[in-house]
Amino acid sequence: MLSDLKRIIDQISRDRGFNKTLLIEAIEEAVQSAARKKFGSRREIEVRYNEEYGEVEVFQFRNVVEEAEDDQTEISLVDALKLDPEVQIGDELGEKMEDISDLGRIAAQSAKQVIIHKMKDAEKEVIYDMFKDRIGEVVSGIVQRFERGNMIINLGRTDAILPKDQQIAKRSFKQGDRIRAYLKEVRQTSRDSQLILSRTCDEFLSKLFQLEVPEMAEGIVRVMGVSREPGFRAKIAVSSSESDVDPVGACVGMKGSRVQNVVQELQGERIDIVTWSPDPAKYVYNALAPAHVSMVMADEDARSLLVVVPNDQLSLAIGRQGQNVRLASKLIGWRIDVKSEQRYANLADPGYQSLLALRGIDETLADQLLGKGITSSGILAEKSIDDLMVIRSIDEKFAQALIDEAKIKPFAVPAPVKQPSSVVSEMTDAIEEETKDEAQDDISE
Repeated sequence: MLSDLKRIIDQISRDRGFNKTLLIEAIEEAVQSAARKKFGSRREIEVRYNEEYGEVEVFQFRNVVEEAEDDQTEISLVDALKLDPEVQIGDELGEKMEDISDLGRIAAQSAKQVIIHKMKDAEKEVIYDMFKDRIGEVVSGIVQRFERGNMIINLGRTDAILPKDQQIAKRSFKQGDRIRAYLKEVRQTSRDSQLILSRTCDEFLSKLFQLEVPEMAEGIVRVMGVSREPGFRAKIAVSSSESDVDPVGACVGMKGSRVQNVVQELQGERIDIVTWSPDPAKYVYNALAPAHVSMVMADEDARSLLVVVPNDQLSLAIGRQGQNVRLASKLIGWRIDVKSEQRYANLADPGYQSLLALRGIDETLADQLLGKGITSSGILAEKSIDDLMVIRSIDEKFAQALIDEAKIKPFAVPAPVKQPSSVVSEMTDAIEEETKDEAQDDISE
């Protein structure tokens, strides 16, 4: 039964990377469990693996007594003398059990389960040791199967899991596809997969660029920030330690080849590459591209930026459903308030401010009133309810309340809007010259 054991142990240790000592211990424990079930649980049994012969030897130890009443723990002196002529009453006698081949079907199954359990534990240790230092790397594998929305990826030696919430939405893979992902976590003990992958984290985008851009591997170009809405759009800020190396151009590559490789890996995610700057005003100018910026005012204490853009650039600066300004804000780490030049001019107008001073009027409603020729609270006070109700958001009750309040304080203008205190930077032609228009055009395409 165990004649090929040595060969099997050597092969498993070599092919699967198990520690031979751990495997031998697992086999000894398994055989001991099986022997106890076969010969009695009260026997003192010891199992040893004889590496020279490739055999498992089983010994039982019993106390020598005059007359044995329990053959599991005792042996009579007469029988003990047959094994050892010098034995005496009170001694503990060890005896090799010769017939261990027939341990019984149930006992053999128990031995098999112990071995499997030990091998799984040993394999988990091997996997942990193999991958623990690779956290933060991009790994490649084959889509093996799908389980409750999670994707099981075969990495060759083991399987990893790409959880549903770490997959790019609306991007499909099928069984057998090759896929790359970011190794986010390696668990030492886990009932499921030990390796947790991600394709939605910001680090994945950063690592993909590091693989594509040689200047990053050389340390010349660095990633300074990443913000993503996975599967839709992303922004990545880069800088260069050498003045003659354009960081954006290095990431874009010849005819956009480098950035397109990343876009293809992310299945069409649009990527804006911007130049990093320590000046928040200049940084936001770059980050809001492709929109042009007229002026930026920064409040360092509140970490907020007021960005003024041409009227026809407002939608572009904000982006679809606010995506562009939201990604720029996350990239910089500051709150960004984007206003058109017209809106900014309105805020400086005393009449417009008098409208904002009335309860229930925000900038959106003030703009609507302005469009109807109501440029101040004084003019509003002279209007009728019907004049105001042409605006959809104003009903009869609200219109009367506005007129009444406007009559009480027709020119009640609040204190001037506090200007951001720390930095006021007007974007000049010099900044526009520094902007890499050609590189950004490639990216936008």
